[in-house]
Amino acid sequence: MATRGVSSGIAETRETIAWRLATVVDIVTETPRARTLVLDVPGWLGHRAGQHVDVRLTAEDGYQAERSYSIASAPEDPRIALTVQRLDDGEVSPYLTDVLRAGDRLELRGPIGGYFVWTVGLGGPLLVVAGGSGIVPLMAMLRHRAIALATANMQTRHVVPARLLYSARRWGDVFYRDELARLAEHDETLEVTFTLTHEAPPGWTGFQRRIDRMMLAEVAWPPAERPHVFVCGPTPMVEAAAAALVELGHDAAGLKTERFGPTGGAT
Repeated sequence: MATRGVSSGIAETRETIAWRLATVVDIVTETPRARTLVLDVPGWLGHRAGQHVDVRLTAEDGYQAERSYSIASAPEDPRIALTVQRLDDGEVSPYLTDVLRAGDRLELRGPIGGYFVWTVGLGGPLLVVAGGSGIVPLMAMLRHRAIALATANMQTRHVVPARLLYSARRWGDVFYRDELARLAEHDETLEVTFTLTHEAPPGWTGFQRRIDRMMLAEVAWPPAERPHVFVCGPTPMVEAAAAALVELGHDAAGLKTERFGPTGGAT
């Protein structure tokens, strides 16, 4: 689960706060503990990369549980994708990851949020820093960027370069691993860097520690480049990364964060 760093300040419309029935059309396994639910949502009004939705489950006895989940899909995708990581003591995530099947339906409302969002129209450079499942809203940004720049000329592409720094416990815990590799392989203006904090596979030559100031100094653009910076993940990681970026000279006002924790917000 995640807690939102700052309120969006954007009033949701009656349509976005209304509960809708979404149908599961596909389920993709991301890791042993995470699944992506691909949903068809009749009347969906579209979203911006970085937004989230509320999901509500109702038991036969009427008991309801509600959680927020970040949208993983690009705004250009007619269907929305939610990547959910199972929490063993969770009320909602075990059902979404282990019980839900294609053809099942669930309630959701949204999109919600206007602070932690990015579009290609804002330009670049774009720096996204993820910890664990905090990659989800950032992946929506990278997917949006890839689609928007697919038909752009090289000059335009170089105006919006992107860098991802992604921290995970183990290589097997990395979400969207193959897709990230493909995106980087076919786009010289996208750089993807991983750091593993608990266990690395044989032959690993990348970072093997938590994100710190030295790592960010190596991966991030200089502050003079004025990158758009988004940091999302567990609260300690987000606070450490944000503090390190400010120490390196990046403008705190231009640094947007979302903190993932045990209560509230989106995953």
